[in-house]
Amino acid sequence: MSAIGEVLAFGVGVTLSPLAILAVTLILGGAHGRRAAWAFLAAWVLSLAVVATIVLLIADGVDAADGGAAADWTSVVRLALAALLVGVAVREWRRRPADGEDAELPGWMRRLDAIRPGRAAALAAGLAAVKPKNPLLTAAAAVAVAQAGVPPAEQAVAVAAFVVLGTIGPALPAAIDLLMRERGPALLDGLRAWMVRENGTIIAVLCLALAAKLAGDALGALG
Repeated sequence: MSAIGEVLAFGVGVTLSPLAILAVTLILGGAHGRRAAWAFLAAWVLSLAVVATIVLLIADGVDAADGGAAADWTSVVRLALAALLVGVAVREWRRRPADGEDAELPGWMRRLDAIRPGRAAALAAGLAAVKPKNPLLTAAAAVAVAQAGVPPAEQAVAVAAFVVLGTIGPALPAAIDLLMRERGPALLDGLRAWMVRENGTIIAVLCLALAAKLAGDALGALG
């Protein structure tokens, strides 16, 4: 399905969300463990689905697909999203710890061992729908689905595929905790340390790569 193909890269960009993966890892080691972690994941799924659906409905309402082809304005939107992603990449790159400097957890993450399910759900909604990278990529995926000019049923399948793909990363720590009971804690400790150290680099590289894809697609359509 062409619409699903359009969202794959953006789904990968969302699923590789170091802060979300790190948050689930820390929540699992807390007082409310699995209940809070699964509340986080449920809110993550819902937030991605809601943002994607809203953007898709708006794009459909203003005719993102014009006579079977993408409308010209969608290329302008993709260029704008690409520019915003470049801005996110630059910011995250500058925030990386210097060589030889230890990476530290953000202050709010040091309190996740006591977080309750309701607050975990609110945190997931913030990371999925407010933290810049994820809503930008979700909006890009929704615009890509809208401009494909496919029927509503295929649009729904594409959005669902995007949400599932975008949830694999944050769900990984929960899967490790559930399926690898004895080896799980050691694996989660290693994952946590790596995510803390490489958070900025991962986000910067992803944002630049997806910005290049958006800009290339937009310029190709305009040309």
